[in-house]
Amino acid sequence: MSLFNNWTQELEPLLIKYKGKKHPLDYKNLYQLVVMVVLSAQDSDANINKIAPALFEVYPNMQSLAVSNVDALLPHISKVRNFGTKASWLIEIAQTIKEDKNIPKTMTELIALKGIGRKSANVIMRESGAQAEGIIADLHVIWVAPRIGLISESKDGNKVEKQLMQVLSKEIWGEIGMAISFLGREICRPTNPKCDICPINHICEYYKSITG
Repeated sequence: MSLFNNWTQELEPLLIKYKGKKHPLDYKNLYQLVVMVVLSAQDSDANINKIAPALFEVYPNMQSLAVSNVDALLPHISKVRNFGTKASWLIEIAQTIKEDKNIPKTMTELIALKGIGRKSANVIMRESGAQAEGIIADLHVIWVAPRIGLISESKDGNKVEKQLMQVLSKEIWGEIGMAISFLGREICRPTNPKCDICPINHICEYYKSITG
């Protein structure tokens, strides 16, 4: 673990670089985001972006999804991983929410919906501008945060989030998870990370270990 205890200040270059940058899922509104977040579990954002336009032509809003059924939805998401399970989740979500205007923006209400865990809820809340109640801990954050020296290593996203919430000031919760995620996507790759262009290499434990 790093000796730095003022992580909020140390991570500022990262927040400046990525603050407000839209999530890689190419959604047009909150309804689309909810659907795409559910579909993207254990799948790639790129794959979900590819199938989304045709899906949303048939199902433009929560109302249209709510009056549909699993069998009708399946052909439109058949190229998505675990599409059968996700189809039933989406129909249940739509029948619970009924209309786009009813989409919740709090952690408690979001994780009560089928197929939405804390990570997905944090993404939805961040993108909708809701008050953060946690920190996004996706696959990128899970490998990048320990590498920097922010937290100890864990493959469990909820444990990673909990650790991050303990060491980071609440004022940056809404942006820091996505900022670390973008760092992982663009610079801090699992292999051959581009350490020389990293905005926070001066505080990174991994960078110190390879530069001596």
